[in-house]
This record gives sequence, structure tokens and C-alpha cells, in this order.
Amino acid sequence: MTDRKKLAVVALGGNALLRGTQIGTIEEQEDNALETIESLVFLVQEGYNLVLSHGNGPQVGNILMRNDAGEQNYNIPQMPLDICVADSQGGIGYIIERMLRNVMKKHGLNREVVTLVTQVIVDKDDEAFSNPTKRVGRIYTKAQADQLAADKGWEFKEEVKQTDGWRRVVPSPKPIGIVNEKVIETQAKLGNIVIAVGGGGIPVYIDEVGDIRPAEAVIDKDLASSMLASRIGADELYILTDVPYIFRNYGKPDQEIMEFLDKKDTEKYLASGEFAEGSMAPKIRACLNFIDSGGDKSVITESTKLVDKKYGSKITMEYD
Repeated sequence: MTDRKKLAVVALGGNALLRGTQIGTIEEQEDNALETIESLVFLVQEGYNLVLSHGNGPQVGNILMRNDAGEQNYNIPQMPLDICVADSQGGIGYIIERMLRNVMKKHGLNREVVTLVTQVIVDKDDEAFSNPTKRVGRIYTKAQADQLAADKGWEFKEEVKQTDGWRRVVPSPKPIGIVNEKVIETQAKLGNIVIAVGGGGIPVYIDEVGDIRPAEAVIDKDLASSMLASRIGADELYILTDVPYIFRNYGKPDQEIMEFLDKKDTEKYLASGEFAEGSMAPKIRACLNFIDSGGDKSVITESTKLVDKKYGSKITMEYD
């Protein structure tokens, strides 16, 4: 009888492929992916079974702008948001898979890798559909936004950092299920590395007769990754971002590293508003959801720091 291998879900943040002021060339994205994967290959060396997820915000934004340009200049019909998310899953998954295979070859590792276009189920009655908040795509003038709202029924909100700038907003409902989660679990536990739930997954809902229908929305990648980790029985969840730790009083003179946290203290800090809603709070909720569902450990750290175990904030049910 062989020992059971640990199963980890690793959620790669947007900076795993695109960073800072980079414009998003394929060379930039490949170099960033390579650096990120070098930092997590030790999990393969240590015998972990792995599922990788990833963000797609900048890439979907670029796809939407290509949509605009194609329609305006060449009369090419625009594709809906679910197709754009699916496109990004394929492209980003391909980059990660190819870089991962090359890194494993370099280190003498032999594991199969598969990228899975993943549909994630949402509730069509989720309150998020009546209050779109997620900004996507390019910035428009007020006149352009008004015309698109009239032509396409899109909703827009003003950009706070740009005068006369408006961006489309779409719903961001909570994930409640994954269409092919059993495939992901089976392949991962066979030792194959699975890239899944890219960009939070393609948002779909189940209609009155049980058919799968697309939802014009986006799903939070960390919440979807946390749910996937729980549903496939993962032991650990890693959320890779652009900071090496969770900080208390982030950005202030008395900023303090929080390296080890238990569930109770983490919930207390979250409730007090310690973590910003636009950045760290959703990641903290994803980690807590995973721990609540029986996960052993959640880790939040910078994408290139994972290999150095002195970095990273660890959240567990109880801290000894």
C-alpha cells in the first residue's frame, strides 16, 4: 500500500503572467509564467498532486478590446463574455502548460499536464446580477458609453481615476458548482497536473429544464479555486499574488507581517476591515472558506516567493 500523496490547488494571480506596466506581449507573459512555475516546481519534486488555476483580468480586457476593434473596423460580430473567458482559458492554459513541461524537463521530472476549459456554475438569481460591479474592457468617453448602453444594454460606471472615463461593469456572482469537477479530481489524483478554473471559470447556470446556459458575468478566481479545492478534497490551497505576506496596517508606518494565523483571528481581522475589499479581502475569504470546508492549510504569498518557505502567510484552523 502506498502513502497517499498530498493534493494542492495553486491559484496563480494576474502577475503570474502580466506585471506592473508591461503591455502584455507574448514574450513578457511567457517569461513571467516561467519565473512563477520555477518557484512552484518544488511541489512536484516533493510528490504533490497539483491543480493550477489562474487569473485572466488583463487578458480578457484585451480580448474585449479586440472585440470592439473588430466590430468597429471590420464588422466582425462581438463575442459574449463567456466566450471571451473560454478564449482566455485556452490561451493562458497553453502558456502555463508549455512552460511547466519545459521546467519539469529541466529538473528531470516526468508528469503529464492537461489544460481543461472549465465551466463554473452560478445561481441565475444571485443578487450580483442586479448589481453589476466588476469593471471589464476598455475605458470609453461618456458619449460612447451612453451609445453602447443604448445599443447593447450594457451598464457602465465612471472611472474614479480618469476624467470623463467610463467602463463597462458586469455581475460577479458566487460560484456554486463546477461542471467537470470529477474529471479534475480523478486526473489530479492519478498524478496528472491539471490547469483548470482559469479566470474563475466560464460562468454558466442551469435553466428550468436542466440545460447549461451561459451567464454574462465573471467569477472571482480565488473563490472558484477555493471551492474547487474543497470539492476535490485538496489538503492545501495556495493563493499567489504580488505581496510576500498578509500585512496588518498595510502601507502604514506600523505595517506588520502576519505570517501565522488561525481561523478565529483571521475572521476577526476581516470583520474589522483590516483587509481591503479591492485586493486582499476576497483572498482571505477564499482561504477561510477552504479551511471551513476541511482544508488543512491556506497560504498567501508572492508568486516568486513560494519556493522559499520562510515567506508566505499561513492560515490554519488552529495555530499552535
